[in-house]
Amino acid sequence: MLLSAIILISLAFLFYTLGVWSEKIQGQLLLWHSIVFWIGFAFDTAGTTMMSRLSETQFQINIHAITGALAILIMFFHAIWSTVVLIRNDEYMRKNFRKLSILVWVIWLIPYISGIIIGIK
Repeated sequence: MLLSAIILISLAFLFYTLGVWSEKIQGQLLLWHSIVFWIGFAFDTAGTTMMSRLSETQFQINIHAITGALAILIMFFHAIWSTVVLIRNDEYMRKNFRKLSILVWVIWLIPYISGIIIGIK
């Protein structure tokens, strides 16, 4: 089960990174970016759920747990907002959406990297 959780979290990283940086390079939000954000969110949620089930201790409030919870909430908001922007089809919003994407991605990296460090220890 640990290997499955690691794979899911790694797939979340792969999809989220692909979506965010493709959007930045292409200069605007496209439908496939939003789909990739939703896929990344789903993998992250599934991987985080598996990791929490594997944990032998009660939930602990630490930087990893706080940033992890924040990251999942922000990823959810990001995916919803990408869908709203596409539905509204506002060119200004589509072009400027990437500023939010980079911020969300950087915030998401904090629990991802801290999880790797905790796993190595």
